[in-house]
Amino acid sequence: MGSPCELQLYAENDFLAQKIAQQIIADVYRLEKKYSRYRADSFLSKMNEVAASGGSIRVDEETAGLLNYAQTCYELSDGLFDITSGILRQAWRFDSPALPDDKMIQSLLAKIGWQKLRWENQTLTFSHAEMEIDFGGIVKEYAADRAATLCVNAGISHGIVNLGGDIKIIGAHPDGKPWRVGIQHPRDKTKVWKTLKLKTGALASSGDYERCIVIDGVRYGHILNPKTGYPVRHLAAVSVVADLCVVAGSAATIAMLKEKDGEKWLKSLGLQNYTFKN
Repeated sequence: MGSPCELQLYAENDFLAQKIAQQIIADVYRLEKKYSRYRADSFLSKMNEVAASGGSIRVDEETAGLLNYAQTCYELSDGLFDITSGILRQAWRFDSPALPDDKMIQSLLAKIGWQKLRWENQTLTFSHAEMEIDFGGIVKEYAADRAATLCVNAGISHGIVNLGGDIKIIGAHPDGKPWRVGIQHPRDKTKVWKTLKLKTGALASSGDYERCIVIDGVRYGHILNPKTGYPVRHLAAVSVVADLCVVAGSAATIAMLKEKDGEKWLKSLGLQNYTFKN
């Protein structure tokens, strides 16, 4: 998942804890192998091979579920949460202190747009060649939710899953005390911005501080608006608490993308949230 991952589980004995942990780890690696854009043998890479030529591909039920959710996010965000926008990484290199060429960004924008695809009967059709799909904004959170479900199905009722800051609570500590979860300060990695006490639910954050470049005093983060091709600027970080990690994560990202309307949008959904403005 490209980040440190952690499990904390209460079990009857160490053998059971290790057994369940290994099942969870195996499932996380399965999802990594299946949906990583960095693996040439992943199913996502196969989808993008089809996309490059403007063809069609039939997907399995798990992938169909992710695509259905991505479509819902696209609709709820007025087109701002778009899993075809990952192609913009070809222009934005956050390991290099230089702004991309605007002509390149404009050329990539022509290859972005969920509405350009046809999605029906578990078949995805790319009507435009050279498009791409990227599940980066969904899969890690989905994996955290799955990990928690696997724990519950195995009889674990107290624990916490942390996949690179995407957190799902399995249940409070056995004595009923909540888990104390810290949120990193967006502008100072040595400080905790907020500390939450959670017994259930999930927490996920989105921000401009993990991958970014600063040029002439201006910070450019990796949350890119698929309509303009440029980083969002209004909010520095958003953290959301929800029942499911995938909901918390996508809501946090959508709020970042909505910029000045992000807080109002989260409030309209009734989601507990914490925002840090630039």
